[in-house]
Amino acid sequence: MATQLKRNSKYSEAEWTARQELAACYRIFAMMGWDEMIFNHITVKLPDEDGSYLINPYGMHFSEVTASSLIKIDIDGNKVDADNPWHVNKAGFVQHSLFHRALPDAHAIIHTHTTATMAVCSLEGGLQPTNFYACNYMGQIAYHDFEGITVREEEGARLLEHLGDKRILMLKNHGPVVMGRSLPEAFIKYWALQRACEIQLATMSMGKPVLIGDDVVKVHQRDLYQAQIPGGAGKAEFDAMVRKVDKIDTSWRD
Repeated sequence: MATQLKRNSKYSEAEWTARQELAACYRIFAMMGWDEMIFNHITVKLPDEDGSYLINPYGMHFSEVTASSLIKIDIDGNKVDADNPWHVNKAGFVQHSLFHRALPDAHAIIHTHTTATMAVCSLEGGLQPTNFYACNYMGQIAYHDFEGITVREEEGARLLEHLGDKRILMLKNHGPVVMGRSLPEAFIKYWALQRACEIQLATMSMGKPVLIGDDVVKVHQRDLYQAQIPGGAGKAEFDAMVRKVDKIDTSWRD
């Protein structure tokens, strides 16, 4: 990520870095129009505190989130930041704490309600091989039937069962849950999924789409790594978006 400002002495270096990275991600989502008023969630585990993770203050718009305003909660959804006056959205911590607890590789989790992703989640057959970006995900997405707002812990067993070994779960009639081993990785997975859904939505509005065959999908997925650059999945793309956000407003760093 772009050059860090001086660390807030209230937090460890690892926590402050995680806070700044997550705050930047919220601002990127706001800039891209992927926000949903005060709703939706992006969370990250704290690397130096087992069982703790960061979530957005409920009531704050994505474009207002700062590093210090993020709320630290434990794996059961209890606020660790006792002096933080903001609330936590129950629909956020019930779902996210489930995956953070059960999946060691789910370091970062993104859940949104964008028009394109919700539309594809509401479509019979879900995401289909109609475009370049969709090919990234064929055979790599799980689906879960809509059961209402995700505030009931008993739904957790079914969420995990349907997710299986996948790391993108399309909640039918609801929206996607995208997980990554790092926040930049989750971001780039989300970005490509959002583009896939936007293009599918546009294509299907014009008529019958041309579907890409399984053999080509396999070749596409095999060769994807050749388009990556050093630094880790999504890092270069994430850093580029942070630079764009900084041209608008740097207050997310505080």
